[in-house]
Amino acid sequence: MKLLWYLLGALGLGLTIIPAIMVFNGSLSSSENKNYMTIGMIVWFVAATKLIKR
Repeated sequence: MKLLWYLLGALGLGLTIIPAIMVFNGSLSSSENKNYMTIGMIVWFVAATKLIKR
């Protein structure tokens, strides 16, 4: 179960970093970037909270 939270945390961090790079390259719009980064932030906070509690 702990591995699942680590993977979700990595996915959340990826969703906050990769879209920013894609906007810089011009392959993603600003509104899509905001959506992906919001989802990534929520996923990361949930995963990090679960890992801290264990």
